[in-house]
Amino acid sequence: MLNRIKNLMKDEQGATALEYGLIAALIAAFIVGAVTALGTSVRDTFQGVADDMSGAGAAE
Repeated sequence: MLNRIKNLMKDEQGATALEYGLIAALIAAFIVGAVTALGTSVRDTFQGVADDMSGAGAAE
């Protein structure tokens, strides 16, 4: 029984999997933030184009 506990303490595979999980979570959070910021910028750009087009039609 003592040998099993010692082997469990030496086993680092669980720690490695946890580290990979944390890295994946950080990457996902970064992607969500970047897509949100980019989406807002793209929306504003298209809204500006749409406003310019509707204003051009009204001027005629």
